[in-house]
Amino acid sequence: MFRPRGFADLTGRRVGLWGLGVEGRAALERVRDITKDIVLVDDAPLSPEVRATDDGGLDDLRRCDVVLKSPGIPRRRADVLLLEDDGVCVTSALNLWLASTDRAHVIAVTGTKGKSTTTSLITFFLQSLGESAESAGNIGRPPYAVDFPDVTWTVLEVSSYQAVDLEDSPGLVVVTSLGADHLDWHGSLAQYRSDKLSLTRLSGAHVTLVADDATVREELTQIGGDLDIVPATDHDLTAALHLVGAHNVANVSLALAATARATGRSLADVVAVVKEHAAAFTPLPGRLTVIARDGSLTYVDDGLATAPLPTIAALEHFADESVALLAGGFDRGVDYTPLADALSARHRPTYVIVMDEAGDRIADAVRDTGVHVLRADTMDAAVRAAEVSLDFAGVVLLSPAAPSFGTYANWRERSDDFARAVGDRAVGPSRD
Repeated sequence: MFRPRGFADLTGRRVGLWGLGVEGRAALERVRDITKDIVLVDDAPLSPEVRATDDGGLDDLRRCDVVLKSPGIPRRRADVLLLEDDGVCVTSALNLWLASTDRAHVIAVTGTKGKSTTTSLITFFLQSLGESAESAGNIGRPPYAVDFPDVTWTVLEVSSYQAVDLEDSPGLVVVTSLGADHLDWHGSLAQYRSDKLSLTRLSGAHVTLVADDATVREELTQIGGDLDIVPATDHDLTAALHLVGAHNVANVSLALAATARATGRSLADVVAVVKEHAAAFTPLPGRLTVIARDGSLTYVDDGLATAPLPTIAALEHFADESVALLAGGFDRGVDYTPLADALSARHRPTYVIVMDEAGDRIADAVRDTGVHVLRADTMDAAVRAAEVSLDFAGVVLLSPAAPSFGTYANWRERSDDFARAVGDRAVGPSRD
């Protein structure tokens, strides 16, 4: 079977692009100057020039030399395996880019929670040291996009979806945490963790930095590379970087260790330089961000918490405050028992307002814990229910523990709707 080792190998080949989301569109721009023989296929096409997978698209892909698959299409899906059985190479644009780039200057970050923040921190730390660095992958543009800047360091956020399509290791791999996520895609918790950690087991010499976390330690036999476990040490930096939550101490520690290892500078030197620039760092939106305060109510957007683990971390941060949690979204089949346990262990008044299919499963998980659960059909209703439940004193926390697909196009649209609902509300006990 023909297997390309870079975009240049696609010259003169018939190339299928399967999935025309952000990555697929970037891949199209990259390959259209390499070959004119391109087949466009999507499970749910939005334009007439794109064939539907189940309406002739799969047959078109079977006649290709190479298919660049979107990460959203599961690696073990029956039609993917069928193509490979027919001798068609199914890979990804990210894999082609990584195979042909200077991997020694690629820092890849993965984890169930914390990968976006850690990616942005490493990029900021490198830039603070005067290095040329950009974030790429899930956090921003694909690194193979035609308009991606020419930089020395690419800090690449890698999802479990992307990791299973990669063959070569970046020079430095960072693992922030392990929980349960994307079980509908991977099939089981064990497979999810194995797929996510496959990034550390790829070919090529590399260093792997992992958080000093109990769950990560349980999987050490699955972690490859020159392993270094990084303890969480604050260095008086977390608050200076405008970050909150104990989990962010671990994220900052990993980012400092990664920056020191990449540049060859001492950890103390990196810490000193970052302290000089810390005030300029802007945390990512949707990560425990206070978006409004009104009287005794605080409204917090943690909309990027699309799995139970980050939601549990958010609840721990507000352990001493009354909380109304807005949770739910698209159901990926994850186990919500740990979230239910975290909710039932709280000592302050706690309410859960659930939405969508995952909200129903969260409600089922907490039903016997004594935590009060309400159902809302809209964001406006959820915010209002949260305010009333708290008697207008406490934290209204959007931390969904589920992705947004279905009701919303993405997490940002959901967070924006939360901000709109907060801005539109009528606050105060005298209101009806």
